[in-house]
Amino acid sequence: PCRALLLGSAQHPGWRGEVPLLVMKFGGTSVADLARIANAAEKVRREVERGYDVIVIVSAMSGRTNDLVGSVEGTSPMFDAREYDAVVSSGENVTAGLMALALQEMEVPARSWQGWQVPVRTTDAHGAARIEGIDTENLDAKFTEGLPAVIAGFQGIGPDGRITTLGRGGSDTTAVAFAAALGAERCDIYTDVDGVYTTDPRICKKARKLDRIAYEEMLELASLGAKVLQTRSVELALRYK
Repeated sequence: PCRALLLGSAQHPGWRGEVPLLVMKFGGTSVADLARIANAAEKVRREVERGYDVIVIVSAMSGRTNDLVGSVEGTSPMFDAREYDAVVSSGENVTAGLMALALQEMEVPARSWQGWQVPVRTTDAHGAARIEGIDTENLDAKFTEGLPAVIAGFQGIGPDGRITTLGRGGSDTTAVAFAAALGAERCDIYTDVDGVYTTDPRICKKARKLDRIAYEEMLELASLGAKVLQTRSVELALRYK
């Protein structure tokens, strides 16, 4: 049956019976070029070989979203937010396709999904939409064929049928939402540092890596501007554990 995340509903207890599900999210710096995409794909392949069903959530390649935003603003300073979303969401689509191709080269029969194909249903607040539900019937059908799903993060489809985006860092929220909706064993988020630090290690040499962090502490860091996770992704993780 179709399963959906409706915010406020109970977490779904697993997806395919005894097969554990893992959500792996790769940020822009982790998929910045073809070599890094191949490296990320290798991490996915290892988890597949360990027996996991895998949902892969990808961001746009590093710098690509900024380029697309610049193109929109250069074309139409008073832009239509719906067309803005149509343009800036394309960066994630490219990464998803390239990741699926990289996995296929490793003999892992992955396929890419755009947000509307799942579909990821959102509000109509273009540029800052919120996820309202994830219909997984289409994913269920493909997973019976053993296919890892590579899903474009940061995007969904609004009630008017138009593409929406979730705000900068929205791929984090996409990943946690899928983990919650599908009862994943865990959600792994990859970035260009090796953990959560007390401050930005690229700026402060005295930054200390934390072994563990409470949801409330992570929410505080995110709300004060730490870029490691989008605030809404932490709120979702806290709600669905």
